[in-house]
Amino acid sequence: MSRKRTAEKRPLPPDARYQNADLSRFINKVMLNGKKSVAEGIVYDAMVKIETETKKNPMDTFDLAIKNSTPMLQVKPRRVGGATYQIPVEIPPNRRLSLSMRWLINAARDRKGKPMAEKLASELIDASRGQGSAVKRKEDLHKMAEANKAFVHFRY
Repeated sequence: MSRKRTAEKRPLPPDARYQNADLSRFINKVMLNGKKSVAEGIVYDAMVKIETETKKNPMDTFDLAIKNSTPMLQVKPRRVGGATYQIPVEIPPNRRLSLSMRWLINAARDRKGKPMAEKLASELIDASRGQGSAVKRKEDLHKMAEANKAFVHFRY
């Protein structure tokens, strides 16, 4: 690993159907074993299912689901004088989006008994309504940060 400078972020091209860079990033996170066309098919099928169920623009539902499951704070362990404290810290914007997408995809994968496109569609709809596993995970993380806010003065 080079010590000279940090790697520069390359811009991600938008997806083919909706021209959205965040959706393109989401497709890349859904992808397993380099099978991008399969991942695109899953996400686009989920978008069609969202549109038929909610009768709204699927991109609005997607954006709202991402917004509702995006955490603002996280806790990081810090060792101080032999004790380990969970210290709440603010999350950088790039990591917020990444965590939100990862939680949505993992929550969809944990649902059983349906094809992935249906599971993903129902998880996105639930998250846009403020329900679902990904939103619950965000709320749990915020509760933990709130409970440990007394240790915020131990920040780095």
